[in-house]
Amino acid sequence: MRERVLALAGAIGERNVFVPEALSEARDWLKAELVRAGYDPTLQGYRVGSRQVHNVMAERPGTDPGAPPLVLGAHYDTARGTPGADDNASGVAALLTIAEHLRERPTRAPVRFVFFTNEEPPFFQTQDMGSWRYAQELKRRGERVLGMLSLEMLGFYAVEPKTQSYPPGVSWFYPDRGDFIALVGDLRSISFVRRVRAALEGFPVECACLPRWVPGIDFSDHWSFWESGFPAAMLTDTAFYRNEHYHLASDTPDRLDYGRLSTLTNALARATLTLAG
Repeated sequence: MRERVLALAGAIGERNVFVPEALSEARDWLKAELVRAGYDPTLQGYRVGSRQVHNVMAERPGTDPGAPPLVLGAHYDTARGTPGADDNASGVAALLTIAEHLRERPTRAPVRFVFFTNEEPPFFQTQDMGSWRYAQELKRRGERVLGMLSLEMLGFYAVEPKTQSYPPGVSWFYPDRGDFIALVGDLRSISFVRRVRAALEGFPVECACLPRWVPGIDFSDHWSFWESGFPAAMLTDTAFYRNEHYHLASDTPDRLDYGRLSTLTNALARATLTLAG
């Protein structure tokens, strides 16, 4: 996990359309990692202005070709001026490791691993997000989806009291220590969120299904799937509600808790096997 975070947030560093060589290097690194894990990755390319950008995709087929797929996603781009260790090299490292774990483990439903580009501003919640292009293509083809889980910042933890904050009106129901992972959905995704929560064991999880006007609950690629009519949820260390280095140059690999990140990733791999049946 540490080596993968260091590769993205250390060796490559800031990666977005404003640093196009680094974004392309991250794309090629992802492809190579997936090939090494035994997959045949594909690209979904599209243009943003004068730039060509790509989602990186891999799929592990299920034993039932008619079963709708489970989509696991993580964005690999960063906000401008930041190396993006927690946001979102941590999610990318976890997703790659889950793909490795599942390569030889059969499930009924297919599992798709998608590494999205252009999640960060100025493309956030626009049609130039990689996840928007991907979700809209699923919708155009009339595909069904078991659900989409966005892995968004998984590596920052704080065990001291009063290290966790929340949107207004939410703090009464949750702990004040930032030592858990949050599973967040909207009201239309309650069924999928419940399935994920039931499958995710071996790591402290706090779960919430909230109205979409609550600040922060739609701040990742799952938003694109909600907008496209698919059930989706976000798994997160809660970003700026905990991590003071969010979207700053100080979001560096040395600030992550790799023990907790690895434990969470193992729990997610087991949960994925359960969800995909």
